[in-house]
Amino acid sequence: MGKFLTMREIHQAVDAIQTRIDIQPEVGLILGSGLGALAESVDDAVIIPTAQIPHWPISTVEGHQGRLVIGRLEGVAVIVLQGRTHLYEGYNISRVTLPVRVMQRLGCEKLVVTNAAGAINPDFVPGDLMLITDHINLIGMAGANPLIGPNLEEFGPRFPDMSQPYDRDFLAKAKLVCNESGLAYQEGVYVSLSGPSFESPAELRFLRGIGADAVGMSTAPEVIVARHGGMRVLGVSGISNKANLDGSTMTTHEEVLEAGTVLAPKLTTLIRGFLAKL
Repeated sequence: MGKFLTMREIHQAVDAIQTRIDIQPEVGLILGSGLGALAESVDDAVIIPTAQIPHWPISTVEGHQGRLVIGRLEGVAVIVLQGRTHLYEGYNISRVTLPVRVMQRLGCEKLVVTNAAGAINPDFVPGDLMLITDHINLIGMAGANPLIGPNLEEFGPRFPDMSQPYDRDFLAKAKLVCNESGLAYQEGVYVSLSGPSFESPAELRFLRGIGADAVGMSTAPEVIVARHGGMRVLGVSGISNKANLDGSTMTTHEEVLEAGTVLAPKLTTLIRGFLAKL
């Protein structure tokens, strides 16, 4: 296994999945920490433990089950990644984004990506949904961009445009679903850090200063790879803890997973409603 992801590895992973399914998924879903419950409601589900797929990075974090669930939601053919992997688990960043490459190769043209995120915006409270309008990919800006290495021309150009990482039409549909379902929501900019340590108060004040509303350890790399391959993206953060700009509170992973139990039903309503509008 080399440092960078190759077309051969992507094809081997795709082949391992294709032999077990008889639908072509239209929409890929990536579910964040504690948000895996939606996968349980997929109809006619084929479940593949990701450990059985060649070259797949194995998730080692509590709250990330490490399964692919392929079937239908709201009548739409979906492939759901229940449990993602992260840079902090020790994988090369291009390997972390293998699931997106596989979804693209299976024919998905749309991606819904969710995460549990810490509030930076002081107006946000745990349990809020934040529709992602844009991101700041600090990991990538610091040198861990998932497109570093040989460009995979089969997917997209060497220098892909990122003027609209999150699809504006999808965002409008998501807002409509929230309004129709009586779901309160926020909108904002997500900043992606490597983790695994949570942010210091000074770091959070810095992130607030550069325009971030919520912070997490995923999503931006997957979205960059999705856009490189021409996928349209909807991004949603579940706010799992309050902004700690003054160092008065502690953040724990348990707290993040606990917030997931409040957030999962809201996310399920939002994503089901969104799929129904496609």
